[in-house]
Amino acid sequence: MTAAVLALVAANVILWPRVKPGERTFADVSVLIPARNEALNLPACLQSVLQQAGLREVIIYDDHSVDGTASVVLAFARRDPRVRLLAPQPLPPGWCGKTFACQTLAEAASAEWLLFLDADAVLAQGALQAAVAEARRRNLSLLSCWPDLRMEGFWEKLLMPLLNFVVLTLFPAPLSALRPNDSSLGLAHGAFMLARRDAYLRVGGHAAVRGELFEDTLLARLWRRRGERSECLDGSLVVKTRMYGSLRQIWRGFEKNFFPAFRSPLSFWFFLVFHVFAFLVPFLLGCRIAAANVLAMRLLLAVRFAHPLWSVLLHPVAEALAIAIGLSSWWRYRHGGVEWKGRRYQAA
Repeated sequence: MTAAVLALVAANVILWPRVKPGERTFADVSVLIPARNEALNLPACLQSVLQQAGLREVIIYDDHSVDGTASVVLAFARRDPRVRLLAPQPLPPGWCGKTFACQTLAEAASAEWLLFLDADAVLAQGALQAAVAEARRRNLSLLSCWPDLRMEGFWEKLLMPLLNFVVLTLFPAPLSALRPNDSSLGLAHGAFMLARRDAYLRVGGHAAVRGELFEDTLLARLWRRRGERSECLDGSLVVKTRMYGSLRQIWRGFEKNFFPAFRSPLSFWFFLVFHVFAFLVPFLLGCRIAAANVLAMRLLLAVRFAHPLWSVLLHPVAEALAIAIGLSSWWRYRHGGVEWKGRRYQAA
């Protein structure tokens, strides 16, 4: 079993297309940033956005922040007329905070392309042109760029590489690129989602996934079901993000998304049992070949995505913690939901 997964990981590492900066093309982009208590992250994000060629406007939705988010945006707006701040609106019933923020931003945008960008993301020079050129080359109306995960502390370097590990041990990225209309192969990372505005309106936008916490990938799958073409490519050269800065943030963030990522409890438990027996038990029982295969997967991903090599050797620790987070996510959604940035969420 682990040999087959290793083959999949190797194929992903070798064949997953990468978006590269340096493209020269006409781009007309509205950058849309939902921001809830993002005063610390927004300056670096906005500075990287404002240096992009092809930028028509950058609009930030202040999602009821209680820090200095609005003040940061207004300071940038005074220096650059392309920056706009949208004031918070009451969250309608049935919506999640981010989906409502993104829908509101899209309705205020005017460019041909809409880039939904997380406030903790930083763009490389030429990222907008590179992404638009790649979308046109592949005839896509939705392109998500999987970001480079910035990791600074011990817990980040231990646990954050598991995000790529989880995805690329299950998701056949090269096959998805060959079959951009297969809805089962839809994938997206909410940190960077570039959508052609006309297609976004046809699909129904974020309103179509309004109550979903795992809205990015679900929107990508819906995109394909509606006859549009979408892909998720390796965007580590064009966008980077530091998703969480502490063990507490990692736990809470993964806990919020873990259980809702699955469409049924059965698929959740199948995933958890698979991870226990494929990626943890070999180390506990001393199954050398299976354990070596798992470490080889981690090493391949570490080389491709510049993860710290020592985190490869601590895989059993990280895997056990990830399983614990998954169980905690299931338990909390069964007993009242999870709290994130002052809001309580239930699984849709």
